[in-house]
Amino acid sequence: MPKQLKTLVVGGGVGGMATAIAFAQHGIVVDLVDIDPQWKVLGAGITITGPTLRAFKALDLLDEVSTAAAFSKKVGLYTQAGDLIAEHAMPPLAADLPAAGGILRPVLHNIMSSRTRAVNTDVRLGVTVASFTQDADGVDVVFTDGSNGRYDLVVGADGAFSAMRGLLFPDAPRPQFTGQGCWRVLADRPAWLDSGRMYYGPDRKAGVTPCSADKMYMFCNTPMPGNPRVGAEEGIAMLREILAGFGGVIATVRDDLGPDSAFNYRPLEAMLLPRPWAVGRVGLIGDAAHATTPHLASGAGLAVEDGLVLAHEMLAADSVAAGWHAFAERRWERSRLVVQTSVRLGQMEIDRAPSAEQTQVFGVAVAALAEPI
Repeated sequence: MPKQLKTLVVGGGVGGMATAIAFAQHGIVVDLVDIDPQWKVLGAGITITGPTLRAFKALDLLDEVSTAAAFSKKVGLYTQAGDLIAEHAMPPLAADLPAAGGILRPVLHNIMSSRTRAVNTDVRLGVTVASFTQDADGVDVVFTDGSNGRYDLVVGADGAFSAMRGLLFPDAPRPQFTGQGCWRVLADRPAWLDSGRMYYGPDRKAGVTPCSADKMYMFCNTPMPGNPRVGAEEGIAMLREILAGFGGVIATVRDDLGPDSAFNYRPLEAMLLPRPWAVGRVGLIGDAAHATTPHLASGAGLAVEDGLVLAHEMLAADSVAAGWHAFAERRWERSRLVVQTSVRLGQMEIDRAPSAEQTQVFGVAVAALAEPI
């Protein structure tokens, strides 16, 4: 396929930025639009696994990520009260990679957005796709600001509640609530905390991940029957109650909660779009195609990998449609593994499965994800 594909990426999250950067490595400069005029990022921290670090290395982002992140070669497993069950080693996937760790979400966004602009991506904010039509030779796009453009390839990377998915597949399933919610708190990192820790309660799991030299984020997955709305005012009180039985560093975070705490809550939802993920020259990547819960810490990693694989397959194919087909075939099993295993782990937490059983399911998936993409 000719290398100069005029490409539009819809969505400036991790997957959209990874796509722009990956295409630029092949000499393809893309247009990127994002509906948020501020191009801001929500959330506290993000866990970066070995496969995600491998993908960052392929995008030539590993040095910048490593400078800002916090890494470790182990994770501690604890009872709810804070008693150590076991420590598991986390060997790196390769000698030139860190093992795993965490990074502040805004910091990662700044690293990736700076690189996206540096590779001459035409970034337009506060605008997205209103409609599109396509023929054998290209896609005509009308944007929400009234402008238009014609492209060889259109990539929908606009998240779990993707408007592009609705335009492309009006009858596609939407993400479904899994019965759990996830609470996250950004907190000061104790000087002695040198690795991530997981605490297993009867029907919920909490943990901490260092994500910089002086910050960590705490997370807690808990059953949320009926999927209630959680407002900012009652959120802190609810979280205190949810964390009431936890000891260790979780208790420290709980006791420090107050009106100024940086916390967020979101219901956990998941969706795996059946193939095909594309029609003609327009297709979907990342959460738009395979939205997952955080139980394998792989949602963002999958999106980064998607950008790399899409660039490779488009350049190897003899048509855009063939490139989309090859992309979906290559990504299907890995995406299915992450979505289905993550949902299963969440249900095991709700069902109070023994922590050893949860760890075994988690370990099988982690081994599979270590395989080359």
